[in-house]
Amino acid sequence: MRAQNMMAAPVELDWKWLYRVGGISAFALGFSYIIIIMLYLPVGAPPSEAEARLLYLAENTTLWWMILALSVLTDFLFVPVTVALYLALKEINRNMMLMAVVCVGLFILLDLAITWTNYASLIMLSSNYATATNDAERAVFVTAAIYPTMILKSSLLFVYNTLTLGVGIFMIGLVMLKGIFSKSTAYMGLATGILATVAVVGSMFVSALSATIILASILTTVWVMFAGYRLYRLGQ
Repeated sequence: MRAQNMMAAPVELDWKWLYRVGGISAFALGFSYIIIIMLYLPVGAPPSEAEARLLYLAENTTLWWMILALSVLTDFLFVPVTVALYLALKEINRNMMLMAVVCVGLFILLDLAITWTNYASLIMLSSNYATATNDAERAVFVTAAIYPTMILKSSLLFVYNTLTLGVGIFMIGLVMLKGIFSKSTAYMGLATGILATVAVVGSMFVSALSATIILASILTTVWVMFAGYRLYRLGQ
């Protein structure tokens, strides 16, 4: 019965090489997320104020360049993963998969253009702040850091990033329920999307929000690796 469910829809075997690339990219993405979490846990979240954030980043510059580089890498890795998932599932529900691709694509663009670009600016400003020789120079760098700090603190940016990826994964999970992926992978995708929505709706409750974001991040990591395993198998 499980084998019948897994082969409920045709797979385009002409794209086997892309399934393999998507599967390998998914594993790389998942492991990168794990490394990012391990790097992030010892230092915790950056402070909300501009000067405090510069001090924090100046003390952890190397660590944050590593986090930034890996985060940018994961955004790029989402591209082959999403394309491979689209090709594997489009015969089941092409319209929903197109919407999912658009959502994930928006997440990638927002993350690269806004989140990590502003973090890169702050990390460079923190180095300048740390080497400043007087209060006047430090004040200049603090002033320059106010804008990117406010952007990163923006609730709207959090909503955009969280919902675009969460909704995209949720729609992919829905399509997975009827196709060549296991039910557990599909349900993880659905749970990830639901948690992302809960995080946005419940953003006024900070403690609940933090727990929800952590759980959603863990589920996203596991879901990506489960999906990657199946994609790699399709490529064989």
